[in-house]
Amino acid sequence: MENQNFAEAGMLIRKPVAEVFNAFVNPEVTTNFWFTKSTGKLEEGEEVIWTWEMYDLHVPVKVAQIVPNELIEVEWGNYNEMNRVVFTFKKIAENETFVQVVNDLFKGNAEELKSQIRDSTGGFNLVMAGCKAWLEFGIHLNLIRDRFPMGK
Repeated sequence: MENQNFAEAGMLIRKPVAEVFNAFVNPEVTTNFWFTKSTGKLEEGEEVIWTWEMYDLHVPVKVAQIVPNELIEVEWGNYNEMNRVVFTFKKIAENETFVQVVNDLFKGNAEELKSQIRDSTGGFNLVMAGCKAWLEFGIHLNLIRDRFPMGK
């Protein structure tokens, strides 16, 4: 049976696929629209820690697979309850890339699953919008920081 417990988001970003892909593997770029610190670039088989300083949140990220300019697959969460995130990158035109993210393998009862899927869907849509604003216009929208101004 197909897994129906997943979150999904996607966005057309008007930049070349290599530039958009790099925005997700290179923390020097990613910190402009998502997390605030990383212990390193995403490399297949490696683990990094992503930090959101405003929330005092540190999340381990294990890189399962990277296909340059096509796919990034990671497992993240706390060590007892990791879930999977898969980013796919599709070149639409020379300066147009469609990024899709699917987050799955959530654990919990029905209410916990609904909450995780809702939070993940909203969060990844903010990430996509923030990435688009940064890459296309050089604008820091602070979407992740401003989502929970009083902390979570």
